[in-house]
Amino acid sequence: MPLPLLSLFLAAFAFGTAEFVIAGVLPDVAAGLDVSIPVAGYLVTGYAIGIAIGGPLLAVATKKLSRKALILLLGGVFTFGQVLCAIAPDFGLLMAARVLVSVVHGTYFGIAAIVAVTLVPKDKRGFAVALILSGLTVSNILGVPAGTAIGNAFGWRATFWAVGALGLVATIAIALFLPAKAGASATAGSFLREFKALGRQQIVTSLFIAILVMIGQYSLFTYIAPLLLEVTQLDPAALPWVLLLYGVGSTIGVFIGGRLADWKLMPSLMVILCAQAISFVALYFASPYPMVMAVAVVVWGGVNFAFGSPLQSRVLAWAADAPNLASALIPTGFNIGIAAGAILGATLLDSGFGYRNLPLLGAVALVGAFAIAVLSYVLEQRSGTAPPVPAAA
Repeated sequence: MPLPLLSLFLAAFAFGTAEFVIAGVLPDVAAGLDVSIPVAGYLVTGYAIGIAIGGPLLAVATKKLSRKALILLLGGVFTFGQVLCAIAPDFGLLMAARVLVSVVHGTYFGIAAIVAVTLVPKDKRGFAVALILSGLTVSNILGVPAGTAIGNAFGWRATFWAVGALGLVATIAIALFLPAKAGASATAGSFLREFKALGRQQIVTSLFIAILVMIGQYSLFTYIAPLLLEVTQLDPAALPWVLLLYGVGSTIGVFIGGRLADWKLMPSLMVILCAQAISFVALYFASPYPMVMAVAVVVWGGVNFAFGSPLQSRVLAWAADAPNLASALIPTGFNIGIAAGAILGATLLDSGFGYRNLPLLGAVALVGAFAIAVLSYVLEQRSGTAPPVPAAA
């Protein structure tokens, strides 16, 4: 694996760990800062809002900055933000530090994808995007358990120090290995072009697909633990192992999606969305049976994360002349969907919908995403238009 890509993956892994590790140390953070666990939970909400709103704004504001310089700046702010988290004397400063980190997080995943595809041949671009996205899934498998273990052994502040050190190592690796001109074409063109690119139907429909997929996924995943414990009657000791296998399936799915994107982008995306809808239906029927459900959860994780690479690759292709804002909006779409899915799931559960029925909600959302993808592809084929060429740097 080329060292520039590996350094970008390491930074993605650091960002993913920073986002998700809070779940593992949340009770300790609440106790340490003398707030309730529900109040401490706003650290998750604040992070999502920072990604959704701050990420795209920062991407546009830094459009003219060298991509390598920008990524190094993001890495530096990330490391500084983790230090602030580690020394935060109260909840307010910890929240501010988390939001600061989340803003650079949202910008990084958009910019890193743009840079990654310039480092590989055209037929490897899907794999390059998949490698960046895999930083999120691998962080759930390795980073979150390790960060939680560090917090349990040395206190929750040690977790933030460790994540900060990881970010520093990633930033140094990028400084050493990423070519100075990587992604240079993304700095060309006007700010107005960045906003005009958002009007292309391929960009608009991709954002709607991202939101719907995440609504479907997180209306269920947010409550996967109680579903497995109460409906599947899974032994509590087996729960972490099933979730670990979900993470393994997700990581495999990311790379399968990347390979499919390099092969046939839109047909692959439509097949993946259809497979996701089927997997939700399978979860509904499998949920009363522990062994079958465990297998279904792993497959579900794989197809859930397979869609990310084709979707991001499509956005990068159709915003090649103005990629910064469009690419940064994909994490925004993800986080809007995550928040909406969690709220929708909670609302339905409060109304007596039942944990077992949550996969059916996911199936409906994925059918909607599939329909949008088909419509978008038909319109694209009828128009006969080709993706734009990158602007000259």
